[in-house]
Amino acid sequence: MHRTYRPVLLVVAHGSRDPRHAASVRALLRTVRGLRPGLRVEVGFLDFNTPSVPAVLNSLAEEGVRDVVALPLLLTRAFHAKADIPAVLREAPPGLRVRQAGVLGPSPLLLTALETRLYEAGLDPADKPTTGVVLASAGSTDPEAIAVIAEIAREWRHTGWCAVRPAFASATLPRTSDAVRLLRAEPGVRQVAVAPYVLAPGFLPDRIARGAAEADVLADVLGDSPLVARLLLDRFDACRRFAADVSRPPTLLPAAS
Repeated sequence: MHRTYRPVLLVVAHGSRDPRHAASVRALLRTVRGLRPGLRVEVGFLDFNTPSVPAVLNSLAEEGVRDVVALPLLLTRAFHAKADIPAVLREAPPGLRVRQAGVLGPSPLLLTALETRLYEAGLDPADKPTTGVVLASAGSTDPEAIAVIAEIAREWRHTGWCAVRPAFASATLPRTSDAVRLLRAEPGVRQVAVAPYVLAPGFLPDRIARGAAEADVLADVLGDSPLVARLLLDRFDACRRFAADVSRPPTLLPAAS
């Protein structure tokens, strides 16, 4: 069996019954490959879609691949990144070194990508100082993830928006529609925009869109944004640098953030 020592980037996606989800993930991966043609990029899904993460790991091991960087396609470090994904990766075939990279968020690149989506949806950059923005995330039961979303909203507010409020499509409050109404009442806000802090279409993004019915602008999901693709590569590179600094045998290494 031929051994391959060049690391493979395995993007670990959540998966969804909505076919738009997997299509969006694969479009993002095509953008990643376009940015770095020499890098092999694969995708594995935790649920609903194929191939599964174990199936991809087994296939790579059979090919002779020795080194995999598993990158969670997640914006916050919640249950999936802390528990589900490490548990799956620990079942990797013997001899296959699997390193788990950090989640994508928070990152200035994501804020720029969100802003780009708002402008693509028709928001005039000149109106930024009089616009209130809803940072609408999927939601989580993990307090750390909720706190991160709130902090991102505070930081984004300082980049020139009149106001920014977080909202959540599940698990916690406020909902998108509530945040829209609250922003309408804020001094200086002349229009309200909703920026979905989600990577791919699906059930919860659709709920965000319904909650944005009274907003003036609704941006698209982050999807195959080149900025998100750049961020994937940044996380991949950071994980590789971390492993280079600590000499360890083939095994699951701690996540690099």
